[in-house]
Amino acid sequence: MNSVTRLLGLVIIVSGSQFAMAAEEKPLIRIAFSSCAAQDRPQPIWDAVVANKPQLFLFLGDNIYADTEDMKLMWTKYQKLAAQPGFQRLKKTCPVMATWDDHDYGASDAGVEYPKKKESQQLFLDFFGVAADSSRRQQHGIYHSRMFGPQGKRVHVILLDTRYFRSPLKREFERGDAGEGIHGLYIANTDPQATMLGEMQWHWLEHELAKPAELRIIASSIQVISQEHGWESWSRFPHERKRLFQLLRKTKASGVILVSGDRHRAEFSKSTTDIGYPLFDVTAGSLNRGERWTNEVNFHRVGLTYFETNFGMLIIDWNADPLIRLQVRDEKGNVVLQQSLHLSQLQSG
Repeated sequence: MNSVTRLLGLVIIVSGSQFAMAAEEKPLIRIAFSSCAAQDRPQPIWDAVVANKPQLFLFLGDNIYADTEDMKLMWTKYQKLAAQPGFQRLKKTCPVMATWDDHDYGASDAGVEYPKKKESQQLFLDFFGVAADSSRRQQHGIYHSRMFGPQGKRVHVILLDTRYFRSPLKREFERGDAGEGIHGLYIANTDPQATMLGEMQWHWLEHELAKPAELRIIASSIQVISQEHGWESWSRFPHERKRLFQLLRKTKASGVILVSGDRHRAEFSKSTTDIGYPLFDVTAGSLNRGERWTNEVNFHRVGLTYFETNFGMLIIDWNADPLIRLQVRDEKGNVVLQQSLHLSQLQSG
């Protein structure tokens, strides 16, 4: 298995380095992102993703459904994603950055307690072509970032790891009336020592937010702003959610847009009170597991929920006051949800 993974990694690294040189010299205008791709099912949505000519694609987690402690089996499932024709075309189109969620991490809703997290991390890095001598091979967790574009048009892409360090969830019997849209398995873990990111990642994030950039895209595998449903989200760890908002205020990080996955549905969530300017969380996915589940209450939702297969797009017009279009597109590439805002609206007071 190791020789195969090294060979695959080398191929992706060579291809990725060519993209990196071109992408980091030019301003990003078109960024695509999504989550939740079952490797055993067809993935026709890649045709629409590629047709939209993204300069960067962000995988937001559940990139495969591994759900195993058997690393050979996990690698076999990665190979099924690698064999998807659409995914192969995507890699020829643009660079791919990725974080993981629970199923590609290794177990449903898992956090720090997953026993194979070190081994799973190395397979993740192998698959996404991270060099053998990269510092990411030595750190705990897969969080990382990249800066794109020239001064005045810099886009800082920050991918968080919400699995490796995360404290256990607090569970109760499934609660609520599905008809009311308030249901799930988890309640808030209010232990002040409970963590989402772990101290090392928190220190790293503060350092990243101090870097100058015009636009910052922070990717979290799970929703940050939505609070009402009882499934996984940052609201299950309210101290950590508050800490994130406080850090954004402390660092005066402007131009922040959140992107998230996990929910097998797409929606925009918006907070206007936490960091001094409107903060959007664009939730996108699934790539091939659209499932019309029960409705969920989300008092932060702007507009409608889209339940079918989908992907997200950020389209940036770098004119005098840059215009940013937040979009969700369906399997054919049609825009089904959209919000537009100017960069001047995302400035810290």
